[in-house]
Amino acid sequence: EWPGRVWTWSLLPGPVGDDVFGQLDGILRALDRCGVASTGVLAIAPCSLPNRARGPVVTVGFDEVVGVLDDQLRRHRMRRVPRVNLSADWTVTERSGDRQRDRTAESLLTLGAGGLGTRGAVEETRVGVVPLVVAAGVYTGSGPAEHLLQGPDWTGLAFRCDIDDDTRTLDLRTGCLVRTGHAVDGPVHTIRFVSISEPGVMALRAEAAAGDIGPSALFRVPPDAQVTTGSLTTSREWARASSDRGGGIAAVGQQHVGKDGEIRTVERIAAYTWDARRRPRVSSATARLERARGLGFDRLFAEQRAEWARRWEHVNVVVPADPETQLGVRYALFQLWTNACRHSELALGARGVSGSGYAGHVFWDMDAFVIPAMCSIDPPSATAMVNYRLARLDAARAAAAALGHRGARFPWESASEGTDVTPREAQLQGRTVAIRTGLLEEHITADVAWAAHRVARWRGDIVDDPMSLVPLLTETARYWASRVRVTSDGQAHLFGVIGPDEYHDAVDDNAYTNVMARWNLRAAIAAAERTGGPTAETARWRQLADSLVDGLDAVTGRYEQFAGYDELEPLVMRDVAEPPVAADVLLGHDRVAGSQLIKQPDVLMLHHLVPDEVAPGSLAANLDFYAPRTAHGSSLSPTVMACLFARAGRTRDALAMLRMALRLDVGDTTGMVAGGLHLANLAGIWQTMLSGFAGVSVTRGVLHIDPRLPSEWPRLEIRFRALRRRIGLVICDDCVDITTDGPVEVSLSGGAVRMVEATARLCREESPKAKGH
Repeated sequence: EWPGRVWTWSLLPGPVGDDVFGQLDGILRALDRCGVASTGVLAIAPCSLPNRARGPVVTVGFDEVVGVLDDQLRRHRMRRVPRVNLSADWTVTERSGDRQRDRTAESLLTLGAGGLGTRGAVEETRVGVVPLVVAAGVYTGSGPAEHLLQGPDWTGLAFRCDIDDDTRTLDLRTGCLVRTGHAVDGPVHTIRFVSISEPGVMALRAEAAAGDIGPSALFRVPPDAQVTTGSLTTSREWARASSDRGGGIAAVGQQHVGKDGEIRTVERIAAYTWDARRRPRVSSATARLERARGLGFDRLFAEQRAEWARRWEHVNVVVPADPETQLGVRYALFQLWTNACRHSELALGARGVSGSGYAGHVFWDMDAFVIPAMCSIDPPSATAMVNYRLARLDAARAAAAALGHRGARFPWESASEGTDVTPREAQLQGRTVAIRTGLLEEHITADVAWAAHRVARWRGDIVDDPMSLVPLLTETARYWASRVRVTSDGQAHLFGVIGPDEYHDAVDDNAYTNVMARWNLRAAIAAAERTGGPTAETARWRQLADSLVDGLDAVTGRYEQFAGYDELEPLVMRDVAEPPVAADVLLGHDRVAGSQLIKQPDVLMLHHLVPDEVAPGSLAANLDFYAPRTAHGSSLSPTVMACLFARAGRTRDALAMLRMALRLDVGDTTGMVAGGLHLANLAGIWQTMLSGFAGVSVTRGVLHIDPRLPSEWPRLEIRFRALRRRIGLVICDDCVDITTDGPVEVSLSGGAVRMVEATARLCREESPKAKGH
């Protein structure tokens, strides 16, 4: 009678009083903490209950209660698909029918944990369905052709007909994917999840009329993959995909096919293990499977719910006046967690573990976008991403030496070894075009150093020796010191580069590249002199940093994007098309390259990443000039602009840009989501909320809060990690309530620094000595 609800009951022998309300209320609050909304709880009792009890309440007798228990025990015993309490505040739903949209949905409904991901493809085999299992950092192939290895897929089922009214719902609160529909003889239900409590374990249940579903092989073999398979028992199978680089992905699975009356059920548990360099052992996957089978599906799912509840308790956002934005930000957080990993190193490509776009290569997206987000969501994952770069420092040194330079030069596209795997050409509209980013987009070297420094800063470490921050800063600074050219007037230049705005290549003195190089030199000076004092080398770095051209017009406060940019055709986007749009495709490469149109906010990235390196008060002038010229032809673009509009107090513009970013993946506005989610965009969405609207930053071990809320949001609640603390903020117009699980120094809106031990109310007008509560 109440499908999809969680049932609780209280058996009371005597009169009903306030103690009954207390008991029920305690149960419901406990369920809330475990991720079950109180509005979806059905309380059952054998006596009347006070109206004050929260949630729907029904009075029934003992026989009815026993009947409920019997039914739940039978469903457990028969391995039926559990009902999940779905709430609109926590779910993303896709309905099948449009085959092109189905490919997008596969990416949107991705599940993952620990660096292993599985796309949300439907269980049946049909034209256009592309199931995918990949592990971050496990590649095959070589050079530009190196790509993520596809592992054995565990989700295939033998449905004997098409499924109508097909609906798939991703439940963010519990980390599961639920499917409902109808086949010839009756309804179809499936549920799957990737365990976050048991690394590498995935579980699935399905049920349908016996005539609509039958037994199937445990694993589907990806095309063009080197896969070996075998059986361990009659119900247990294994499969292993091998990389030609020595690594691989192995899986062992077991399934049970049963019946409950006319309903056939399938329960499947699969356990994976993977390694980037060595062939993974099937025995390791078997050991994981043994533990998972010992726990059983229901226990695994219960632990899954509890672990996700803990995640959402520590990192979350609540925007009471804007549930659509709230859901979009929660979706971004969910998919970032899907890519989180506590391994020693983590290589995240532009699409993470949600697809094979860009072959899984690692770009600056990871350093400039994903790492800053992970610092406040899952700090060990941020550290693991920095470790990926540190482990390839020797390859970066070799790349610099090959070009006749000192220090370390990081590649534009990286994979297993840290060598440059950027393609040199591509096909565009039927013609071959050269790709020069690998040769000229050198700002990534400073971006890598900046990301490592960011992790140390958010941890509260000035120099994080275990992460070898000093060698990284030193080697990247040495590269810039040997790369710059000093002209007779004493000015230092960087000639022939590509900035983040890739519509203009081989330019001189790109402001973003030059200022990031300057930041890199100064950060290396501070780190080196902190540990060893001034040297001749640091003195030269200081001189170069001070003389690097940055394109600033001291009168207007505007930075020229690169030398000669102001002489280009002064096109703005209102003359061309409504962003977001790929302006180079619309107008042609040559027309765009000769104009002031830009792909993404190149100069503005400096105000976003290194605000202390730009002229004070220069944000507004640069926003006014570059925002109308930005095509947002990159998925990285909208959230940067949203953050900066918020910091400039232009909250309505910020909200408009945030909503553009929220549509980018869910609405597939680029038409590219079939290849995987845009991980940097998802990271940028979270950064817009935390750094933009909430105004949170960390400097020298102090948490700074400077909110800028849109008028549409009278209240914002946000929880995050910083300075080794779990922190919660409730932001209103005139005050901020803060909670923390340990002492932390805090400053509100540039005011005095104060120590917060547990909870405090900070008001902009209050004196520094005002007491917390």
